[in-house]
Amino acid sequence: MSKNIGLFYGTQTGRTESIAEMIRDEFGDDVVTLHDISQAETTDFDDYECIIIGCPTWNIGELQSDWEGFFPDLDEINFNGKAVAYFGAGDQAGYADNFQDAIGILEEKISQQGGKTVGYWSTEGYDFNESKAIRNGKFCGLAIDDDNQSDLTDGRVKAWVAQLKKEFGL
Repeated sequence: MSKNIGLFYGTQTGRTESIAEMIRDEFGDDVVTLHDISQAETTDFDDYECIIIGCPTWNIGELQSDWEGFFPDLDEINFNGKAVAYFGAGDQAGYADNFQDAIGILEEKISQQGGKTVGYWSTEGYDFNESKAIRNGKFCGLAIDDDNQSDLTDGRVKAWVAQLKKEFGL
């Protein structure tokens, strides 16, 4: 296994892919390998001890369609010993009752498969009612809202990647 990072994302509109590219660029091209989940195999996860999962919350608290299709395959992956970070795109104003639910759904499943969650993110500065992504008062990953707070995205990505570098031991 390599200390390189595998970043697995699903995207409907291209926004989550753009965020994935920002994260990759912040780490450095030689550190992060991007994987579109629509083209990924379960064995692709074997190559990494550090993983980043990116998924927008779609419709009303649902996984993006490619992640929804891949979701049952997560049962076949051994995440034991792997540090897993999450990021999601969502709209806290339009969908305040399920903001970032998708990363919460994925984090719960991957944790059951042995993944160790890293990259928790403060809920300060967000205005929402409920989220399946809340763990002990924090998001289980980076929450991005380009619909309402696009001016904060770049700074949030930079701060989160700096945090992950420490948590991944890079």
